[in-house]
Amino acid sequence: MAALGERIQQLRKTIGLTQNELAKRIDVSHTQMARYEIKGVQPPADVLKKLADVFDTSIDFLVRGDIDDKAAESLEDAELIKQLKQIDSLPKEEKSTVLKFVGAYIRDFKAKQAYAS
Repeated sequence: MAALGERIQQLRKTIGLTQNELAKRIDVSHTQMARYEIKGVQPPADVLKKLADVFDTSIDFLVRGDIDDKAAESLEDAELIKQLKQIDSLPKEEKSTVLKFVGAYIRDFKAKQAYAS
């Protein structure tokens, strides 16, 4: 099981942020961010909350991790989940347009798969 710092680093890289960019988002210094990731320094509760928000995960996952493969799978989908939340926040008409495009793409993909079989 990975340590807290390793999980922070892995999640940070998954969403494509540098240590400095993440530090700015959670309002800590780059040096302090490096301590969390590399030296195993335990962030205070308010920083853990900010990290969990940025990574769209729970504080429990950050601190304890998960020995299940399910957590690894969810990390691979972190960008998709982030984009779905952004779509959900769009005005109704724009959201409907995006969903139509996605639906059409999925329909076409399934049709190609069925035809190839």
